[in-house]
Amino acid sequence: MMKGKTAIVTGASRGIGEAIAGVLMREGAAVFICGRKAETLEEAAGRLNGLGHSGQAIPVVAHVGKAADLEALVGRAKAHNGRLDVLVNNAATNIAQGPCLEFGEVQFDKMIETNVKSAWRLTQAIAPVMVAQGSGSIINISSVAGLRPQPQSLLYSMTKAALIMMTQSYALELGPSGVRVNAIAPGLIQTQLSEFYWKDDARRDRFLGNQPMRHLGQPIEIAEIALMLASGKSSYVTGQTIIVDGGYLLT
Repeated sequence: MMKGKTAIVTGASRGIGEAIAGVLMREGAAVFICGRKAETLEEAAGRLNGLGHSGQAIPVVAHVGKAADLEALVGRAKAHNGRLDVLVNNAATNIAQGPCLEFGEVQFDKMIETNVKSAWRLTQAIAPVMVAQGSGSIINISSVAGLRPQPQSLLYSMTKAALIMMTQSYALELGPSGVRVNAIAPGLIQTQLSEFYWKDDARRDRFLGNQPMRHLGQPIEIAEIALMLASGKSSYVTGQTIIVDGGYLLT
């Protein structure tokens, strides 16, 4: 399904990003994974390459908040076989949890830089390559918080909503060139980023208590949707936000 394809997945040293890299490799893709810390990134690459998949994980240390790092990442990926077929903007942070009136400009700027500007920078760099080759898939990992405000998480909800509109705007303009742009909006997934909501038993039970699917979401459940959006199986899908939340928003 993905043999001969080249993909970039940001924030891939753990959680959803690592799971997405794994399924793309399973189908034969060469996946450039990036993260800030060399040690954790190398460990992730070791786990991924140890799965025995036909594809490979190629680690590139890159801070998504630094333009030079992203330029180097794109350059290395393009040099692999002259193509860039898939971009997954997964890297995110949530350093501002609490009452909305307690956030300051430092937190605001950091959230924008990591959750929104990094995706914009990478798309601006990679989309022209995809346009020139007449194909490509860009996948932005948003959140249900971008569709409904998450309690005590103003900046996270705001940035994830911006990512959804970015998805739609790029899809509108890039579609005629054969480039598809979609988003995934996960609900509560068991990752380090969201442990504030699932590690505490009472808080987790409040989230899952009325949710139709009563289990805590797992990274692989997002990864399989990402694979579908990355592949030709979704050739008529663009500008969409796929909600993967166990039915949470229904309640």
